[in-house]
Amino acid sequence: MNRGNDILFFFSLLGAFNGLLLAVYFGLAARKKGNRYYFLALLILMLSIRVIKSVFFHFNPHLSDIFIQIGLSACILVGPFLYLYVAYERTKLRIFHIAPFLIVVILLGILYPYFEYRELWSQWIVRGIYLQWLIYIIVSLRYIKPIVGKIRGRQRLDNIDVWQLSIVMCVFLIWLAYSTAAYTSYIVGALSFSFLFYLVFLLVIFRNSEQPVLYQEKERYKNKIISEENILKIEQLLPSVIEREMFLNPDFTLDQAAKELKISKHVLSQYLNEKLNKSFSSFINECRIEKAKVLLQNKSNYSVESVGYESGFSSKSSFFTAFKKITGQTPSEFQKSSKN
Repeated sequence: MNRGNDILFFFSLLGAFNGLLLAVYFGLAARKKGNRYYFLALLILMLSIRVIKSVFFHFNPHLSDIFIQIGLSACILVGPFLYLYVAYERTKLRIFHIAPFLIVVILLGILYPYFEYRELWSQWIVRGIYLQWLIYIIVSLRYIKPIVGKIRGRQRLDNIDVWQLSIVMCVFLIWLAYSTAAYTSYIVGALSFSFLFYLVFLLVIFRNSEQPVLYQEKERYKNKIISEENILKIEQLLPSVIEREMFLNPDFTLDQAAKELKISKHVLSQYLNEKLNKSFSSFINECRIEKAKVLLQNKSNYSVESVGYESGFSSKSSFFTAFKKITGQTPSEFQKSSKN
């Protein structure tokens, strides 16, 4: 290879090998963070295998057919593992998203090995794999719908929101790169993976920052003053929104709250920031946590996970993160201390 190809090979493969390391990290971290991270680890592992295969095949067209089949077969599990990670709390029969596709991988290897059926693989099997991958991406979008609602309402996103949205979007972009490779270049998928890997790596760093992740607040509504009339209206009507527990809707947005109060969302956001020193997201989460505290004290037959959903949170992880941040305790710790 010439120097240009050497550089291309290096950057194409770098992300894949770092992906393998990240898969190991999440696999080990799953013991503390929760079982859902096993699916994230497996998702990154499948993508890394696919990328490694495409890199070596691009620079060595005589690559072993078995290696090619393994790389292509790994794509069958990318979609299911993405879905099981994003929808972990809402999906109970997880084995039904894994076992059938493992059987398909085994049967394809036995009945239609790549080295004997190359044309079948290139014309039909690979297309079927990419279609299945896309279907799982589309289904996964349902579980980040509340996050999209926050973006439309220009609410501050929680770190876990940004992380899950990034994972889904990255998987979609990698799918897009591979599914259009025939019209661009076969190595585009590998380069996309490397680029997105480091983009998400930077996101991990920002997640540990105290600064807002997606929307940086501008100066505190400089030169804008809320009228006394609007202040009075908010103070009169906001308690009724809380009493009606509209925050129990996971998709409840700043827009909806502003419509209930018959003011603009910008005025409501300014009021919360200046008068209560809170973002809309923080304010709603505090309301939800107060509801959760009541349920934890009075509903002993509810699981902690169920309490989170009943309080308006869209996922177990966002509930645990908000509860710990606001109360300094986990939901389980709070429940135990309230009984003593």
